[in-house]
Amino acid sequence: MIASYACRPEKSRGRLHAEAESATRTSFQRDRDRIIHSTAFRRLQYKTQVFVSHEGDHYRTRLTHSLEVAQIARSIARALGLDEDLAEALALAHDLGHTPFGHAGEDALDAAMRGFGGFSHNDQTLRILTMLERRYAGFDGLNLTWETLEGTVKHNGPLDLARLPSTIGEYVRRHDLEITTWPAAEAQVAALSDDIAYNNHDIDDGLRAGLFTVADLDDLPLVGPVFAEVASRHPGLEDSRLVHEAIRRLIDRMVNDCIAETRRRLAAAKVERADDIRALGRPVVAFSDEMRANDRALRAFLMERMYRHYRVRRMGAKARRVVGELFAAFSDDPLCLPTEWRAHVRAAGSAETARVVADYIAGMTDRFALDEHWRLFDRYATT
Repeated sequence: MIASYACRPEKSRGRLHAEAESATRTSFQRDRDRIIHSTAFRRLQYKTQVFVSHEGDHYRTRLTHSLEVAQIARSIARALGLDEDLAEALALAHDLGHTPFGHAGEDALDAAMRGFGGFSHNDQTLRILTMLERRYAGFDGLNLTWETLEGTVKHNGPLDLARLPSTIGEYVRRHDLEITTWPAAEAQVAALSDDIAYNNHDIDDGLRAGLFTVADLDDLPLVGPVFAEVASRHPGLEDSRLVHEAIRRLIDRMVNDCIAETRRRLAAAKVERADDIRALGRPVVAFSDEMRANDRALRAFLMERMYRHYRVRRMGAKARRVVGELFAAFSDDPLCLPTEWRAHVRAAGSAETARVVADYIAGMTDRFALDEHWRLFDRYATT
């Protein structure tokens, strides 16, 4: 059953470039499929969350994370009567603009682009979806529906008109995405599903990497009691099963809390249409106060024990150096760029060239960035 406040594909505001509708798929299903078939989506397989891809085969990458977010988003959307396909498309698209090496790579590229409008992975995602994917004969980008682009741009909520990233600012002048309002409920579901997925799976990856132990989680609200509950119910359970069982329960509790709190907010707001949700001025998809406090405690723990761990910091320092040196090398001599990229550059040092270099680097996988750095800076490299 579809709720009255769900986005409906037959009532979509359409695409920037008009296209005939599919006979077998809704417009949101078509968006999802275009995202899955994009080059940028495939590259997520070798872009990392926290660990560089060669650290191990079992850590999360941007691809596995996006698939996990999509699964959670579909579950929540189904329970709330929302359009599952739109929620899934938004979940699959949300990380397309990330650089190699996670947030360290993004920080380095933002610093390198400081004089040219900066760099934001959210802005880069829109560049990919509307410009950089060059696959279709009639247009650049994927020509997604208004609702998918709106939800992608407003992944973290409304944007400030006075501080718009360059691509978003330019695009909305042609195709108004109503960026000062909250997005539809499906986009809010995808955003909260992102939080649920990465917090819980960073626990798994942190334990797997030996950055902290199960015992270190004892005092964390919600997390500690859930691990203790599993250990009590299954004495002597091997660690790998203990961790998996605890994390699946944590995800389940967060999902159920989100569904219950969202239903409460929807009932209180008396919304009837998707546009009513956009006009509310506050999110409707959210955790309860208690779960928000639990989530903050978990984020603080992960910040201290994982993201600031010396091993992660060392990887981050190396990543920033690689990205910074690649940007400097290609900006100083754009003729070092591959042939298909050189066609888009202007004079060395220009804003246009800097943006082309940023696009090239942002699209790299971890492995390719390391290889390009080796080719440019190792005196014995021959290719």
